[in-house]
Amino acid sequence: MAIQAIIFDAYGTLFDVYSIGAVADRLFPGRGSGLAELWRDKQIEYTRLRTLSNTYKPFWEITQDALIFSCRKLGLDLTLDAQSELMGEYAKLQAFPDSLAALQTLRDEGKKLAILSNGNPEMLMAAVTAGGMQALLNAVLSVHSVKKFKTAPEAYQLGPDTFGLSAKDMLFVSSNAWDVCGAAWFGYQTFWVNRANLPMDELGVTPTGSGSSLTDVLLFMGLGQKPLPAPDRLTQPS
Repeated sequence: MAIQAIIFDAYGTLFDVYSIGAVADRLFPGRGSGLAELWRDKQIEYTRLRTLSNTYKPFWEITQDALIFSCRKLGLDLTLDAQSELMGEYAKLQAFPDSLAALQTLRDEGKKLAILSNGNPEMLMAAVTAGGMQALLNAVLSVHSVKKFKTAPEAYQLGPDTFGLSAKDMLFVSSNAWDVCGAAWFGYQTFWVNRANLPMDELGVTPTGSGSSLTDVLLFMGLGQKPLPAPDRLTQPS
């Protein structure tokens, strides 16, 4: 099936949520990676619980709640200054090295591109701006508009609503296996960016494509023979 638009997850796919571990390790020597991992797991757990229970709370607040819990569980003394610094990192998460060039290549091929994320709009725009991606994206979609987190169908519906396309005509790209499953169940073609070389979840889903980086998305799209453009050569979306 022809792919007319490509929708990317943000956290863990375009932006490295675990890069925050370096800051955490400076604040809590030797504990940074453990804190980053638990923080991320608890953050996602809270989104699921709140969606299941219809008790929506913006992703920024959920992220903060998850940080406070994780530090308590690990016995770390989270001062207000440390909390502010760690939360501030979410406003300037590092993009993965392959993100910008992959987006530019797809944009040059005339593909419509969007982000669809659990993040609330302010978080997403801060990360997109810091990563220099704003000129490459047709839309930055936040589940905040439907008050339900992925994997709720209402969240994935934002893609078809935005582009006026059927989900089967779009590719959903995520590094999170659970997100790939949710998107596949909804009807998208899917690509799993398996950066951590993990096994696929046992949920009866086989991604349309998979690889270890966003460069593999280009190969999947038949663009593997083209050199990646310089990151500063940006074009404006139509």
